[in-house]
Amino acid sequence: MGGVFGVAAKKDCVADLFYGTDYHSHLGTRRGGLAVRNRREFFRSIHDITNAQFRGKFENDLRKMHGPLGIGVISDYEDQPLIIGSRLGTYALATVGRIQNLKKLAAETFRDGATHFSEMGGDGVNPTELVATLINRGGSFEEGIALAQEAIEGSCSLLLMTRREIFAARDRLGRTPLVIGRKSDAHAVTLETCALTNLGYEFDRYLGPGEIVRIVPDGFETLKPPGERMQICAFLWVYYGYPASSYEGINVEVVRNRCGAALARADQCKVDLVAGVPDSGTGHAIGYANSSGTPYARPFVKYTPTWPRSFMPQEQRVRDLVARMKLIPIRELIDGKRLLFCEDSIVRGTQLKDTIRLLHDHGAREVHMRPACPPLIHGCKFLNFSRSKSELDLAARRAIKEMGGKAKASLERFADPDSAGHKAMVKRIGKRLGLTSLKYQRLDDLVSAIGLPKEKLCTYCWDGVEHCETCPARGAAARRGKPKRR
Repeated sequence: MGGVFGVAAKKDCVADLFYGTDYHSHLGTRRGGLAVRNRREFFRSIHDITNAQFRGKFENDLRKMHGPLGIGVISDYEDQPLIIGSRLGTYALATVGRIQNLKKLAAETFRDGATHFSEMGGDGVNPTELVATLINRGGSFEEGIALAQEAIEGSCSLLLMTRREIFAARDRLGRTPLVIGRKSDAHAVTLETCALTNLGYEFDRYLGPGEIVRIVPDGFETLKPPGERMQICAFLWVYYGYPASSYEGINVEVVRNRCGAALARADQCKVDLVAGVPDSGTGHAIGYANSSGTPYARPFVKYTPTWPRSFMPQEQRVRDLVARMKLIPIRELIDGKRLLFCEDSIVRGTQLKDTIRLLHDHGAREVHMRPACPPLIHGCKFLNFSRSKSELDLAARRAIKEMGGKAKASLERFADPDSAGHKAMVKRIGKRLGLTSLKYQRLDDLVSAIGLPKEKLCTYCWDGVEHCETCPARGAAARRGKPKRR
């Protein structure tokens, strides 16, 4: 995944840029970057944040940075922002998303006369540099960004900073959000709305799908109006969005509470206490406990001062080590108890299996699991929240393979919560994990908890539906269609 934050201020923007970018640290674990434009030059700093917090790596850079314009990014797979020299002028660029046709676009760029890419990651082209080459084909930044949006398959939201302004563009189908905030002497653009509050910014509005805006200290203007089709990632609310943030006006923590309540309404399980697998399972568990009347407790706590997130590291050994060291059990709340845990999702299940074994080792009488979303049957094609080497790494796909399901039609059958195949798959997953019972959230209940029509959500990882060809116009399209000038 990843996150971006940009500021256009009448005075120095560096403090807001630093803390605003830091509020996106939950979205990435490998790279952080800041770029500032002052009267004379661009200043850029990029650090590896794999084993350190963003703030700890960038605090020393703040003494060198000053200027009214800045963009920052938390990334997992490439160095950015990049400083690009082009016929359109020099600019800084940061992106969020996943370009499915990266190799194809790179090959086309070579055929069009490009001689090299300079920002390589191993043998792969840096996606942000590839986006820059697409933008440079345009006669203006506005035109170039629009060309890039049309060429990219997958998703790409971006911030582009010139000497005078910041251009912000939400990806064509709005899979990731971008939000404008304002205060008396500055305007900001962010992925996470939670980055605005403590910096004194008031929420202004969300960008629509494919919308391009130009931001200066005094305000912003729409250069390209939003499209009518939207497929924002539903997993934002389930897992990787921050609880204090809202997307399309819908708060993450509120949705998680509603998800937990939906799980409780569909359940008749008798247990002694309800808990969440920290951290993102907590909001779901609170909703379950409040709806069911079952006490909420914390049978284990998470030690966070020195252990980083465990979801993102690609090496399974590292993920397992981090997950094991972070969770500390409380025997008094486990021994002899019937426990029900809410979790945001079950991806591979490796860490979860170890956690369940830990509970049994500390005397749990029963361990039940209620994931807040349906089984993940397809790897994400549009965002980088998980880069499994194979879809068979997914717990659901591994179970399906063991049951002889391979064809697309077969996968559709397993995605149907009322089918015998789905029930057998869930039973197999639960047995492998060592659970007393396992019951997933239904997709229709998840969609209802979010509160947007299904055609406005990307649910590909659960049901394999890539896009909706006949999505109706967004309710807010008319309001956003006219350029807004300030």
